Amino acid sequence: MSTIAVSSFHNPITMKTFYFLAIGLLSGTAIAQNISATELLEKTMEYHDPQGNWDSFNGTFKVEMDMPEKPERKSTITINLREQYFNLSEMREGKESFREVNGEDCRFSDPDGAVVASKITDEQCERSVMMKNYYTYLYGLPMKLKDPGTILDPVVKMIKFKGKEYLVLRVTYDEAVGSDIWQFYFNPETYAMEVYQFFKGEDEKTGEYILLSDVLEVNGILMPKDRAWYYNKDNEYLATDRLVD
Repeated sequence: MSTIAVSSFHNPITMKTFYFLAIGLLSGTAIAQNISATELLEKTMEYHDPQGNWDSFNGTFKVEMDMPEKPERKSTITINLREQYFNLSEMREGKESFREVNGEDCRFSDPDGAVVASKITDEQCERSVMMKNYYTYLYGLPMKLKDPGTILDPVVKMIKFKGKEYLVLRVTYDEAVGSDIWQFYFNPETYAMEVYQFFKGEDEKTGEYILLSDVLEVNGILMPKDRAWYYNKDNEYLATDRLVD
């Protein structure tokens, strides 16, 4: 997966490399004449976050991840945007670990289970900040596309992907934010986000695509329940993570 780093929960996202997933053999591209990029974003936000709850999100959700030939990972994620608080607690092969970011402070458990206290500016806290940004970005989509530094391609296209037609929003970022190019695929009738995809620059054989299925309501927000990750270059399956009731 691509890594998304954010200086705070409300500031622009930056992108690094996080290792996971995607393909994009796109055909049948046409211009969607009747909707602008801004209108499409507003409509999909109305679908996923009809009450505008994301900006003040304060909640906990559970995620289970399956990867081929690797043990299942169970995670509990707590995000409080107003308090700039994040906690990720994981269970893998019977071992528990956690990472916490609380404003400028950071705590995490080391491989021996001891708790390390630090600051988010310290190098040893880098992974904790990265995980905070990763979960905040992906579970905050499509609302996170309103963040400063996000550049919406004004032309919305109709693209056939995996045999289905989608309204597609292409997104780039300010140079200070990152170089990845993202495409978001929306159901043309409901405006639900059903696929997203990223490339490392203009080479569409790089990066991954993510197929979204079902939704689960979390604090009034309809989040994708299941996300299946694939490489763009060869369609290789990488992992599935799912929200758990």
